[in-house]
Amino acid sequence: MRILIVEDDPDLAASLDDALRYEGYATLTASTGTDALAALGAQSVDLVLLDRDLPVLSGDAVMATIAANRMPVQVIMLTAAASVGDRVAGLDLGADDYLTKPFAYAELLARIRVMQRRAGRTGTASPVLTRGGLTMDTTRRLVFRDGGRTLVRLTPKEYGVLFELMRADGGWVAVADLYDAVWDDPVAGEPADAVKTTMYSLRRKLVDRDLIESARGEGYRLR
Repeated sequence: MRILIVEDDPDLAASLDDALRYEGYATLTASTGTDALAALGAQSVDLVLLDRDLPVLSGDAVMATIAANRMPVQVIMLTAAASVGDRVAGLDLGADDYLTKPFAYAELLARIRVMQRRAGRTGTASPVLTRGGLTMDTTRRLVFRDGGRTLVRLTPKEYGVLFELMRADGGWVAVADLYDAVWDDPVAGEPADAVKTTMYSLRRKLVDRDLIESARGEGYRLR
């Protein structure tokens, strides 16, 4: 997922850039509204973290331009204005979500994950995902390993788990998020056990069992 951080506070912009890159996201930064629109016109972006109080061209004007041109990008507006009226105004401009400053980084990550899941449901995500020698054709729901040479036959649950990991593009995916995204109906026993069992069979089919990394408190990710 490629994220454009539009923030005129250099310290906050740098902190978000470093933290999101650590999570495995690809990031770009812009400090003004005009720079943000230039970045959106020059390359593909999946999500914009848009400060509402920008110099030169306001965040509202950037959001209005995105909406008017129907740019295929999701937007989370960030602002110190916390009143209900301010939030409603931002959403009415076309923002997908709204977060008031100061915000907890964990909450921002959760909002970003919601945007990722939403992109998957609406089909705005790329139809072909690649990572670690794997290729996933999300249109035909086919997975290949060995650089696209070998078809991997997966169950629906295995495919769903791998899809979430592929879409995270190297970022950690929590066990709870995997369960919520893949399991529509409750399972007997602990959700973590269901994820663990599916992960075991998925690793076996991928042959390279080290391809999927796990860490306590983080979840799983593709190397």
